[in-house]
Parts: sequence; C-alpha cells; structure tokens
Amino acid sequence: MKICLIFEGSYPYVRGGVSSWADDLIHSMPEHEFILWTIGDFEKRKGKFKYELPKNVTAIHENFLDSALKMRVRNSANIRFSNLEKEALSNLIRSEKFDWQTLHSIFHKQKKNPVEFFMSEDFLNILKSYVQDEFPFAGFSNLFWTIRSMYLPLLYLIRQPYPEADLYHSVSTGYAGVLGSLASLEYKKPFVITEHGIYTREREEEILYSEWINPYFKSMWISMFNMYASFAYDSAQIITSLYNRAKTIQQELGCKLDNCKVISNGIMLDKFTKVQEKQPDDWIDIGAIVRFAPIKDIKTLIYTFSSLKEELHNARLHILGPIDDEAYYQECLSLIRYLNVRDVIIPGEVNTKEYLQRLDFTVLTSISEGQPLSIIESMAAARPVIATNVGCCKELINGDEGDNLGQAGICVPPMHQSELLKAMVSMCQDVEMRKKMGHVARRRAINYYDHTVMVNQYNRTYEEATRKWQELALS
Repeated sequence: MKICLIFEGSYPYVRGGVSSWADDLIHSMPEHEFILWTIGDFEKRKGKFKYELPKNVTAIHENFLDSALKMRVRNSANIRFSNLEKEALSNLIRSEKFDWQTLHSIFHKQKKNPVEFFMSEDFLNILKSYVQDEFPFAGFSNLFWTIRSMYLPLLYLIRQPYPEADLYHSVSTGYAGVLGSLASLEYKKPFVITEHGIYTREREEEILYSEWINPYFKSMWISMFNMYASFAYDSAQIITSLYNRAKTIQQELGCKLDNCKVISNGIMLDKFTKVQEKQPDDWIDIGAIVRFAPIKDIKTLIYTFSSLKEELHNARLHILGPIDDEAYYQECLSLIRYLNVRDVIIPGEVNTKEYLQRLDFTVLTSISEGQPLSIIESMAAARPVIATNVGCCKELINGDEGDNLGQAGICVPPMHQSELLKAMVSMCQDVEMRKKMGHVARRRAINYYDHTVMVNQYNRTYEEATRKWQELALS
C-alpha cells in the first residue's frame, strides 16, 4: 500500500514527540511505501531533515507557509468568480459551513492566485458585507490584513500539487487535515487522522495567550481552526487519538462515535526494560528528557530546581534533548546564570536508553502534551516520573480505568512551582518510594505501551478505513 503521511510543523524537521513516533512507524512497516507531505514554517528549512529518511519513503513533498508571501500578482482586475464561488468564499471568510469542493476547484483545479483574490473587487465586496454584519466598529484596514493573514496560507497550500496515494494519513487536523481531506476527495481514496494532541484546543490556547493577534479578532482565528477540524473530521473514515479523554474531546468537537478509536503510543520495550538500576553514589540524578521549546516550560523546572538545591545539595538536573527554539534555549541558559544554580547538566541530544541508566527519576513540566514517549520510555526503564497534569500524563502515572497497578510517579499542576518542588523533594528523599513506583512504571509500560501492538493496530486501521471507503463509494 502507498500511504501518504501528512505532517504540519513536525517530521522530519523537528526531533522528538510526533516526529519520533512517525519515524518509528515508517521503519516498522517495511511492507508499505510512504510518501511524506510536509507543511513547514520557513522555506529555509527545505531539505534540512533531522532524520535520515527510511528506505520505504519514496517521495517527499515539501510546502512552506512563508512561500505564500512570494506569490506574484499578474492582474487582479481580471480575476472573477461565479455567484456559487463568491458564496463559498464569503462563507469561508466567515468560518461558516460551505462546499469545500468549490474552494478546491477555484484554487487547485483553476489555479487562481490567492493574492490576486485578496486584491480583487469581489473580495472587497465580500469584506464590506462582513464588516457591516459583524465588525461595524473595527478598522477596515486591520480586518483586511487579518483576513489575508488568516486565509492566504490555506489557499496557497490548496493550490499546490497533491501527491497520489492509496491512503492519506494526516497527523493532525489544521492545514494537514484540510489537505488530507481534499486529496482524499480528489483521488477517491480513504483518509485517516491521528491526533497526538487536540489540535484545535492547542491553537485556541495559543491564540488566547498571544500578543500579536488583536483581541477583537481572536474569536475569528479560533473559529477558523474549528472549521478546518470540522471538515477533516467529516472527511475521515477513522480518527484516532492516544487516550480515552482525547477521544471524548474529539466527539465533543463533532467526530462521529463510530469513526473514533484509541491507539496508544508504543515503544520498543526491549530497549528500555533492560536498563539497569543506577549504580549507588552520593548524587540524586533527575532527568528531563525534553526539547528546548516554550511549551515544555523548562523555565519552571529551572526555578524549582534552584529552590530544591537549597534543601538538597546533592541533587543534579540533566536536561536532555534537542534545541527546538534557539531563543528559548538562550533564555534558559540566562536564567540558570541569573539564579546561579549549580549542577544543571545540558548534554544535548543523547542516547536516551543509555542515559537513563544514570538517572534516579525523570520530570516533565510541559504546559501541553499528548501522550509523551519520554514518559513511557522512563517507565519502561523503571524510572518513576513527575509530570504536569496535561494530556495523558495523569493516566500514564496513575493508570487508566481498570488499571490497579498503583502510582508510577507524581502528577502536579502545570506551572506550579510549589507543588513541583514538594514532589521533587519527596521523590529525592524517599528511596523506597522511588523503587516501588519504578516497578509499577515498568509493569504498566509492558502491559499497555508495546510498539508491536501499536503498529498492528495502525495496520488494521488502514484496512478498516479502506473497507469503509469502499462501502461508502458503493452506497
């Protein structure tokens, strides 16, 4: 089977998380041929992969959002739209339900230029009507540039070539979900979505806390991403999530119950269950297996570790992982220097399995997560975990319904230094608790997070999606 995997802002340009999952999945399915369809931020990343692509990746179609700004205008005065097309474009701008195939026809089949659309008389009339109905007190210029920045990336992506495949598998909703939906319609092939986090909820959180979006227009941005998700959910034969609570949220957002299923992340257990206990010494070694990015909230960890050092002088913090955001990395280094905190070790990217042998426990302070592979790897290595209560972290640590193994660590509220400090002090001081939690952690990883089981579930998902699509085509 030729499978087109669609990524937005992840594989193969960024390490960790979704990218690690994708690389492992492709390697584990040598019987399939994979095409990568990627959406990145800046064209300067083109061809700069953080992974050596597996042999069964036969093509990669790279798209970059900043390329939309380089489109040339020929003559916007000549661009015209039918009444049906104007209605679809108006509803798109308003984030209302419309016929996506009409949009597909305008910008993919007819190859109309999105920049020329935004300079056309028809767009001006659409925008005037929108202002009168919804934004009578907004500055017209501000609304124009907001709408343009919102929809230009989408229309640019729709205009690009779609790779042909036997099945499309998008690793989020958003732009990737829209492209997967349209390619599925174009080539009449099945479509699968996997969400590691809930994309629309993540974007909503970013938008609400952003400073660059005018507060008056934030609801428009949120509605836009909800509209993209709705289209993708309606188009897909199967939508997978990593844990039951995420599945419930997907259904609240409009997924049909019959199309939703949970496939948990899995790791190659043999690599990590063989990790031995740390050799006794005078240090308590704490590991944070994490990339340097604001969403990982490493600053809270640094502040808390600084307080921990005032109580426990023999504690060491190891921050392991790639630099995803250079500016944030430098801010973290500056914070370490400012606090004058000792015994923070930053070795960069390491062999996680080998490094875990040097650690007593691990900690993850993210403000948003799905089902972190780093936690599952720590658990399989019998290292207890302190993690923030985001995504699936609580279920990983405490167990889901029907799991009576016990606690594999301690769950704390995100961005809560005092609770995090309390948990770290407790974990450092109580050796027996660490051993007991580590035993539970390994058992839970073995019972529920086997990589082979995960791969088999995705193979069955591809077969099920194909069958559903065929039944739909015959009905």
